[in-house]
Amino acid sequence: MAHIDAGKTPTTERILYYTKKIHKIGEIDDGQATMDWMAQEQERGITICSAATTTFWKGFQINIIDTPGHVDFTAEVERSLRVLDGAVAVICAVDGVQPQTETVWKQADEFRVPRICFMNKMDRVGADFFASMADVHDKFGVECLALQIPIGQGQAFEGVIDLLSMKEVRWDAATDGEQFFESDVAAERRAEAEEWREKLVEQIAASDDALAERYLEGAGISVEELKVALRRGTISRTFVPVLMGAARHNQGVQPLIDAVVEYLPSPDEIPAAEGLHVKKEREEKVSVPCSSAGMPLGLVFKIQYDREMGSLCYVRMYSGKIAAGSQIFNISKRKRERVNRILRMHADKSEPVSEIAAGDIAVFVGMKLAQTGDTVGSEGFPVLLEKPTFPQPVISVALEPESMSEHDKLNETLEILSKEDPTFTWHEDAETGQLIISGMGELHLDVLVTRMRDDFGVKARVGAPQVTYREAVTAAAEVTEEYSRVLGGKETAAALSVRVEPRGQGEGNSYRCDVSRNDIPAEIYAAVEGGFKSSLESGIQYGYPCTDTAVVVTGIEYNELTATTFAFEACAAQAFDKACAAASPELLEPVMNVDISCPKDFVGDAMSQVTQRGGMILGQDSKSSGDVIHAQAPMAKMFGFSTNLRSATQGRASFSMEFSHFQVKPGGLASAY
Repeated sequence: MAHIDAGKTPTTERILYYTKKIHKIGEIDDGQATMDWMAQEQERGITICSAATTTFWKGFQINIIDTPGHVDFTAEVERSLRVLDGAVAVICAVDGVQPQTETVWKQADEFRVPRICFMNKMDRVGADFFASMADVHDKFGVECLALQIPIGQGQAFEGVIDLLSMKEVRWDAATDGEQFFESDVAAERRAEAEEWREKLVEQIAASDDALAERYLEGAGISVEELKVALRRGTISRTFVPVLMGAARHNQGVQPLIDAVVEYLPSPDEIPAAEGLHVKKEREEKVSVPCSSAGMPLGLVFKIQYDREMGSLCYVRMYSGKIAAGSQIFNISKRKRERVNRILRMHADKSEPVSEIAAGDIAVFVGMKLAQTGDTVGSEGFPVLLEKPTFPQPVISVALEPESMSEHDKLNETLEILSKEDPTFTWHEDAETGQLIISGMGELHLDVLVTRMRDDFGVKARVGAPQVTYREAVTAAAEVTEEYSRVLGGKETAAALSVRVEPRGQGEGNSYRCDVSRNDIPAEIYAAVEGGFKSSLESGIQYGYPCTDTAVVVTGIEYNELTATTFAFEACAAQAFDKACAAASPELLEPVMNVDISCPKDFVGDAMSQVTQRGGMILGQDSKSSGDVIHAQAPMAKMFGFSTNLRSATQGRASFSMEFSHFQVKPGGLASAY
């Protein structure tokens, strides 16, 4: 995981080469990288899809997921981190911690993922291992443990000094770094190496009482004991081991693979996954230990469409075993499904396996109903694992099929793409009949539209990008609504009391029913909930989905002679409209976090580009490679920003932008056009 261009894919490529998974190193620039297998990834030179593979090193099986760095594909990183046991944070030794590094680091914190750092690009001009490590410490407040120190930096980078073995390591360019040579630490570097080793031993000993006692007594601590304590501290996230290298020039990768095996956890060393048991009298949390002897339980974390095989469901197994050809239970959908085949993936290639067990990642072929976030297992152990949550789309474009015959094909394609990507949504505008697709950014939508055209052969016209707004109440209001109709000669009636109130920024919507369930059938409850939830989706005044709005049902009047599910659903929709109209509804617009990297001479020009667009400068960091400006700006004003920024800074500034929050739009919808 890392910022764009920090070197994730080249590092993964070397790991696969040295573990004999591939026989030739492919470069991104030539479009030959194994993990960037999509045509668009090869054309654009970026990772779009997280690609999974399995390799072996010194008798250990390692499942690797190479994730994208671009903020538009944040869902790919989010769902990968949800199912991984450990992560390698690749950090550019020249630029240190970059904006997207902060995003992925926070995501890893959220899922409590132990990690190690790999300082890449040590051979680049301006590389500074110690400054980059200090940057990680300052930005994230973590204790960094240097396991190596560099022999020269930038263009003078020769190799590393391993502080545990106290050996100098250099890589042989003639064998693409496959061979490396160890030698004793040179006399002129010994003092610095001993100082850093002492610091390392002290930090490790401080995390372990028994070692601390021996360290204070001056007794020696063996390398094996240090490694055991180092592993324990990494898994408990007490500290983050830091290694370095230059992946593009084949330096430093083998010690990184060793560190993955030695310090990151195996599946049974992380805390047991937690799930909700849905068959008990009331839903209760249960822990699911990672054991192949347990009941089968897995999480579908990604769906990928294949022209020949249909939906490929990427599953991480948390417990038990599932065999190919067997029937399993989709606990989220409460339906049985058949797993026709199980494949172990290597980017876009695969090999069939007969079964997978706890701790493994594989692809199930043949499941028709599964979606990202579904839990699969058996009816005897109906436990729901926590669903990954994804950010809301912030940008939309209109699509129009070129002919009526393309209409159905376009709908089918959108259905497939939205199943694959949870941050991509689409709907048909009731008034204009246009199809509106929404995503995380201009690049995200551009990639999806190109896929529709090239991979699915859909011919459609694409409109200009537009902002996706939201609606929310800004005050609390309570109403009682009655519904009564005669349908088919039979009277149907319903009555509801409901309160709507605003929630905190970014908290999303919530629904709660405070009415006791004793005398009211479950289907009436479900109808009321369904009515309110679809109303939250269809908006208040302008038809945009609601956000940060709480709905609390305080009363249900039920008469078994006149009650129908339809009546309660309709009553809920009416009550929602009435309550929201009385609760000062407002239109909200998406606000983006904008991070601009530019040389010191152009800081003023870059800032004025943001403020001209109604943005607000939050702060500024100075680095050796230039300054980073942190700002926030409304999404609606940021279209075409990159062209203006380039011309104002002579093409020397770059920026990244990600969604921050929704805020009240001054002037409402009238000012949006």
